[in-house]
Amino acid sequence: MPTLERPKPVGVAIASLSKTFSGKPALNDVSLTIDPGDFVVLLGPSGSGKTTMLRCVAGIERPSSGTIDIDGTRVAGPKTFVHPEKRGVAMVFQDYALWPHLSVRKNIAFPLASSGLAKDVRRGRVEGLLERVGIAHLADRYPNELSGGEQQRVALARALAADVGLILFDEPLSNLDTDRREQLRLEIATLTREAGATAIYITHDQSEAFALADYVGVLNKGSLVQFDTPENVYRRPVNSFVTRFTGIAGEFAVASVHDRSEEYVDVSLPFAPSHHVRARARDSGERVESLKLFVRASGVVLNAEAHDQGVGGEVLDVAFTGRGYEHVVSVGQGATLTKIFSARRFERATNVKVSFEPSECFVMDAREEEEQ
Repeated sequence: MPTLERPKPVGVAIASLSKTFSGKPALNDVSLTIDPGDFVVLLGPSGSGKTTMLRCVAGIERPSSGTIDIDGTRVAGPKTFVHPEKRGVAMVFQDYALWPHLSVRKNIAFPLASSGLAKDVRRGRVEGLLERVGIAHLADRYPNELSGGEQQRVALARALAADVGLILFDEPLSNLDTDRREQLRLEIATLTREAGATAIYITHDQSEAFALADYVGVLNKGSLVQFDTPENVYRRPVNSFVTRFTGIAGEFAVASVHDRSEEYVDVSLPFAPSHHVRARARDSGERVESLKLFVRASGVVLNAEAHDQGVGGEVLDVAFTGRGYEHVVSVGQGATLTKIFSARRFERATNVKVSFEPSECFVMDAREEEEQ
């Protein structure tokens, strides 16, 4: 299988970046440094600012304030704005953005037209990419003759053909079904890293972000809330917003706080006042009434009712997932846990005992999110 040429990866430095539309902030004082060769995923809900940030890096939007440097060169600032075609970046769009009147081969070759490369070199690069992304047999077809997944492969090959050190991905998998998303996600990760390029990729899907990224940047309401490895974003979220957005099975008010160490705290919950749950602590502890316990699905274990430890619960629903079973469990007073996995099936209306893994539970001040 042909080996892709490796462009020089570039670093990106974003400092105090803000962008407003009609007086409304879309980005608010965002600062971020991306090292050459890193695969960074910007994660957040609609309206969080991730698309605006990507478009500012690409040069499609002009920032209201702040600076952007690519490979040490200022491309956006108070007295500077470099247009997209001069920034040395390639972009893979959600809607593919292929030329409808050009064949697959000519779409991929398009970025090379003004490259100055010899014709046989350009031809060799295009043919190699056709093979590498698995669409050589489609080379003479037109975009309207391709499936969504095939069109996205063309878009990926075109970005790689540009031979640039920075590739931007604008939710490229959102229009594909589950099977094609998984397959193309693997190809994007493999081919981008093999090509040696730095990547900035945006998505609202936390599982996609964790699977792809070297580093994840979580945005909310135009602010960069956390920037860290996928493992730390999941295991050490900085506040309740990050915790919720990256997936929880349930959240519960804290009734009282008991033993406390530097990293962990023991709490009791309104529906189980005599049972203590140990969790990672990120709270000030000043106001118990503002504290909540957040629980990851991976931090919940189901056992039979006769088990000697845990909180009592009742199974409300169970679904077979192929690898096992996901359960919805009521633990009293309207409190519910969802997506609780077990290799064993617990039938509906079955009484169970629920245990919590401390490293997958977090006690946080709910006011933190309000202040964002």
